[in-house]
Amino acid sequence: YRKQRRDAVAAELMRAFMNPDLANAIALIRALPDGVSAEELRAQGPETERAAVLINTTFETMGLLVFERIAPFRLVLELAGGIIVVMWHKLGTWMVQVRVEQGQPSWAEWFQWLAQQCERHKSSGEPAYTKHDSWAPGR
Repeated sequence: YRKQRRDAVAAELMRAFMNPDLANAIALIRALPDGVSAEELRAQGPETERAAVLINTTFETMGLLVFERIAPFRLVLELAGGIIVVMWHKLGTWMVQVRVEQGQPSWAEWFQWLAQQCERHKSSGEPAYTKHDSWAPGR
């Protein structure tokens, strides 16, 4: 049962990243400077803020799934750790401002937590394509 659950979670994570809406949102936000303010982000238009919200809700969900040990952290880290950290660097200031505006300090809490965990545990060393270049499939 545990293996089936892990496989199902892995498939759902992969589906989330194959979502064209998320890909478009990441492309839009990636073009912004790190630490973009709420005012600067909103000046880009409603599509940009919708993209930020989509990224937030996607990684918020992943963060909670990792914390509850439903999604394996190692899988999330390898699949999305880099982009999670990049998106947090882009959107962190905006998210903090939204928390204040909404009076909701828990807004984006799991996205922030996940980004901090990824940043702490992601190796900045050798990328997978060289680190595991001698890998061979099992029989």
